[in-house]
Amino acid sequence: MFQVSSQSKTRVERSSVSGSKIMQLSGAEIVVRCLQEEGIEHIFGYPGGAVLFLYDELFKQDKVKHVLVRHEQAAVHAADAYARSTDKVGVALVTSGPGVTNAITGIATAYMDSIPMVILTGQVPTHAIGEDAFQECDTVGITRPCVKHNFLVKDVKDIAITMKKAFYIAATGRPGPVVVDIPKDITVHKTEFEYPKSVTMRSYNPVVKGHAGQIKKAVSLLLGAKRPMIYAGGGVILGNASNELTQLVKQIGFPCTNTLMGLGGFPATDRHSLGMLGMHGTYEANMAMQHCDVLLAVGARFDDRVIGNPKHFFEQPRQIIHIDIDPASISKRVKVDVPVVGNVGEVLKELIRQIDAARGGPDKEALKAWWAQIEQWRGRDCLKYDRASAIIKPQFVIEKLYQVTKGDAFITSDVGQHQMWAAQFYKFDKPRRWINSGGLGTMGVGLPYAMGVQMAHPKATVACVTGEASIQMCIQELSTCKQYRLPIKLVNLNNRYMGMVRQWQEFFHGNRYSESYMDALPDFVKLAESYGHVGMRIDKPADVEPALKEAFARKKDLVFLDFITDQTENVFPMVPGGKGLSEMILV
Repeated sequence: MFQVSSQSKTRVERSSVSGSKIMQLSGAEIVVRCLQEEGIEHIFGYPGGAVLFLYDELFKQDKVKHVLVRHEQAAVHAADAYARSTDKVGVALVTSGPGVTNAITGIATAYMDSIPMVILTGQVPTHAIGEDAFQECDTVGITRPCVKHNFLVKDVKDIAITMKKAFYIAATGRPGPVVVDIPKDITVHKTEFEYPKSVTMRSYNPVVKGHAGQIKKAVSLLLGAKRPMIYAGGGVILGNASNELTQLVKQIGFPCTNTLMGLGGFPATDRHSLGMLGMHGTYEANMAMQHCDVLLAVGARFDDRVIGNPKHFFEQPRQIIHIDIDPASISKRVKVDVPVVGNVGEVLKELIRQIDAARGGPDKEALKAWWAQIEQWRGRDCLKYDRASAIIKPQFVIEKLYQVTKGDAFITSDVGQHQMWAAQFYKFDKPRRWINSGGLGTMGVGLPYAMGVQMAHPKATVACVTGEASIQMCIQELSTCKQYRLPIKLVNLNNRYMGMVRQWQEFFHGNRYSESYMDALPDFVKLAESYGHVGMRIDKPADVEPALKEAFARKKDLVFLDFITDQTENVFPMVPGGKGLSEMILV
């Protein structure tokens, strides 16, 4: 975490929102005015004693709409998904003590996936801090490891500049969550209100433009490659660089693979796409990643779920170009040959320009031979499954979901086998349509994610792919969906197991299914109906498509589709922990 300079070292351009007259406002009023100045339309939260003055001011206005969740974790998840699907900063509001601690999982989830967020937290009055007061906790200390930055506001005069800093830090450079902790008495005190037009901090200056010389080196490597590969991660989505990535791939004709977080950054239906790579990636993507001679990594971080065992990864020599906004991510796990720090979209634009200006292009014969090898790997059909099964296969449900929605829905997911099947079988051609927890792998995110997406895109089709274990972690949010009439479609792949846990126990723990069997499940149809929604139970393959069509025809209803799927089905391919990319377990 970086250190933000003191206010005396911060240059601020001020703008009075009232013209020549400067207003005296309470701290709570100032917070709400700051949100309005930032153009915030929705805030997700749950009230409590330390934030009641803030809630009172929210009640008095109608520019910022508050969404009442049923648990603080869901507030942060919903704000997170709002940000992921819009490229806006998500905002959550929780009270002190347990409100903050309940929000930690959501904050850590956003931090791991670099999501721009501002989380406003209540705190006990300043005179009570450190006294073990009722509902007190050290918010700054607790959140420090899982935020981009955090603030404790100790003077009402600091609220406006702190809020400006928070939004600026959250949205620039490598995005991330920022916590602003506000003691209750600070929300009551009054001061003059001016909101800064802009803010600059000497200790925080993210690089945007890539170094021209480094980009020139990258061009030379790419045009000299015999077996090139483009590896694109979530940074392409966050950097709004999907168009530039697509243009580059079409320009030079190289194969492209996406990480779990990068799906939609390059069209999955394009012939240059090899699909997702990594632990549950396609055979062709993993083999091409392992055997390429020049690798262009764009907005990705070579994490353990992508490259497997680093020693195995480096058994094959290759030269690596790494483009990333965060210099700390470059050569962190894998030593690279040409680092390029900068906004991925800006760097790709310059890369495209220099390739256009270069004499000659890639070695066409070598590239033709490389594609021939890739097509052989692709011919393994690594995602095949038993399509004649009398029991519903989860892959079949996702394929039908893709067909019924014409590939144009926002898909959120929880974490587990269902997440991997959704990533493998739903072909994302657009960015910001695939909303899931990648870095932290948080069960329970799917439903609140869908809520955040639906609030941001009220007319869009939103589906949550989940499992019977994950959905129960935030199931209370069905109440929130009822209150705000959110017509989400829940696709529950119900195999009566914690599926991914069971799969690992089958492969690596001698079929000892310790505590992974869900033998006390609710009737999800009745549960959905008890919240005022529509429930459907589907247990025959022939009924899958009709059920999905009926559900999506109900434009105004939340529909809970409980698909009873094959308990024995596993996710393939699979790279076991500690193994290399080419050591996949196939069907």
